[in-house]
Amino acid sequence: MNKRKYIILIIILLIFASCKEKSSEAKEVAAIKVALTDMWEAIEKHDTYRYAKNIHPDFTQFGETDSVLMVGKSAEVNAIKEWLQHTSNVHTDMVEPRITIKGNVAWIVYYWSDNGSIDGKHFSSRGKSTRIFVKEEDRWLCIHGHYTLLP
Repeated sequence: MNKRKYIILIIILLIFASCKEKSSEAKEVAAIKVALTDMWEAIEKHDTYRYAKNIHPDFTQFGETDSVLMVGKSAEVNAIKEWLQHTSNVHTDMVEPRITIKGNVAWIVYYWSDNGSIDGKHFSSRGKSTRIFVKEEDRWLCIHGHYTLLP
């Protein structure tokens, strides 16, 4: 094989490898969005079991009005169960998500808007959020959340 053909072959192989890598990353980005939207859909349906499937055992959270760090999956799931006893018709939308993946750790930053009813009274809010996910056994699990309300 002459030098020119060898160089062309190398370039083609590099392009192919780059496309395959981007395709794999796109699948992971989609999987993270699916995990987060599955959490929200579980809340909409008052399905705490489904919600809990997306939470890592070492979960931590700075909630939008929390003055202290919430620690542990059970604390999060219990807080959601309690909150759901007072809510109905909750819906959340994600705006401008940006996902970064580094190995088996990923973070997503986004704006949210949500609405529903708490104890029969309509509510709506909007804010910004960072969520961190870790990939374990081929699943992306939310290990940390930080939420800030916007005016």
